[in-house]
Amino acid sequence: MSASKDAGGTVSVPLRIPFNRPTHTRLVDHYVAQSLHSGHISGDGDFTRRCQELLSGLLSDATILLTTSGTHALELMALLLDIGPGDEVIVPSFTFSSTVNAFALRGATPVFIDIRRDTLNLDESQLEALITPSTRAIVPVHYAGVACEMGPILDIANNHDIAVVEDNAHGLFGAYRGQALGTFGVMAAQSFHETKNFSCGEGGAIVINDPRYVDRAEIIREKGTNRRNFFRGLVDKYTWVDIGSSYLPSDLLAAMLLAQLEDREWVWEHRSTVWNRYAEGLADWSRLNNVALPFVPEHCQTPYHLFHMVMPSAQSRDALIAHLRAEGILAVFHYQPLHLSPYGQRIQPVSSCPVTEEISERLIRLPFYTNMDPVDTEAVIESVCAFAVEP
Repeated sequence: MSASKDAGGTVSVPLRIPFNRPTHTRLVDHYVAQSLHSGHISGDGDFTRRCQELLSGLLSDATILLTTSGTHALELMALLLDIGPGDEVIVPSFTFSSTVNAFALRGATPVFIDIRRDTLNLDESQLEALITPSTRAIVPVHYAGVACEMGPILDIANNHDIAVVEDNAHGLFGAYRGQALGTFGVMAAQSFHETKNFSCGEGGAIVINDPRYVDRAEIIREKGTNRRNFFRGLVDKYTWVDIGSSYLPSDLLAAMLLAQLEDREWVWEHRSTVWNRYAEGLADWSRLNNVALPFVPEHCQTPYHLFHMVMPSAQSRDALIAHLRAEGILAVFHYQPLHLSPYGQRIQPVSSCPVTEEISERLIRLPFYTNMDPVDTEAVIESVCAFAVEP
């Protein structure tokens, strides 16, 4: 592997192991071609219907509606809850901006909550103190697909009559005490972005566990019209009946997604193999260098979404990223604290999340994807173990 210099004189090493490659399963090409030649590639076609029915059967018969992104699923949830100015929504600072944007777009104020050190999930012990008469929703984010402590979270929310809506972008087919993630709150958002276990490039889904929201969700998703009832023969013409937007993904994308969902056991097996090999191969090195590997409580089932490590310091994290990049391996950091972001400071300048701040600057994610070659997995392990952490 030869290195070259860029215009600034910096040595550039060709990338041999990327951070991510989208999942590709055996029937993807066949289903996409079938959709392409079907004459229906817009939203809510046959492949969309099949995806929704399959997911519903796997998620406690919830109503599933595919969306154009996980972000749009979150926005749809905020609309269904009638979130507006004066409302507060409790959300972890350690998450992607979409989690907060969905509610900020409606005029709500985010109340940032810190995370636990072990799972990096919302710290449920801090919830009670953050609830006010204006609190309308709590948004657990299942980081890396490891469940938040949903028992205590639901108990607190129910005591205060507050809606729980899950950001389950990482957690499809993960579980908490035997129950599927995404089925605890009144609603949940899924993501099928190219970095997720199941991907159609850009896509998502809203999981509706409370039937009271189904009819309006269909209307909002269809540009505020009752078009779905028209196709069901319930009205003789459809018209504008509510606010809404265009949240329907192309059926072409649903075809790509369905092929992967049908091969979910194969996806799970391959991802679990890579994840467990990392955990095994890095165990001694991490122990000697005071590096924290992912923690999965016994009562949680992970879908093996990502593999992260928490380094002893920001300097050692950055040095390891540079070390791996010099070997042609792309490892990356993750979320920057939202409460410290420029916009977060504008709308909620008094937030304090010290664990989020500390973890964010020390966390590194290793290359991890379904079709990862075992040779590449071993190369990453070897390169990491060759790195000496400065005391």
